[in-house]
Amino acid sequence: METKKMAIIATKGTLDWVYPPLILSSTAAALGYEVQVFCTFYGLSLLRKDLSGIKISPLGNPAMPMPMPMPVLVQALPGVQAMATAMMKKTMRDKGVASVEELRSLCLEADVKFIACQMTVDLFDYKRSDFIDGIDFGGATTFLGFAGEADISLYI
Repeated sequence: METKKMAIIATKGTLDWVYPPLILSSTAAALGYEVQVFCTFYGLSLLRKDLSGIKISPLGNPAMPMPMPMPVLVQALPGVQAMATAMMKKTMRDKGVASVEELRSLCLEADVKFIACQMTVDLFDYKRSDFIDGIDFGGATTFLGFAGEADISLYI
């Protein structure tokens, strides 16, 4: 029986958008899938050593549950993003949800292959040393060879 393959393109870098590729890829790997995640544009944030830039914003996110209704103008005020991020991280810890760091480590241990988009690395003037060990750097062709044969392809 041939191993199933899952290909994921990760393009977002906020807290609520880095979890789906990590959860889905770690789960698929645990189920025996071969998994590759191509991180491009803001999705590169989940491969960076410094994860402090990963935040959540209630602004423009009307589905985000807040303790009380908050007008859009208030959501745009300085400090609201930091407060929302701290609240979400605390809620996740209290509920036993793994951190981004924990999920990313789990993925690496499960042989999920992460590819940092070289074009985006160059575009944003990142250095390879900005990223964690154990990942690959490549362009779309690096990923498309795998994605073209994947049983499941996701764009997140």
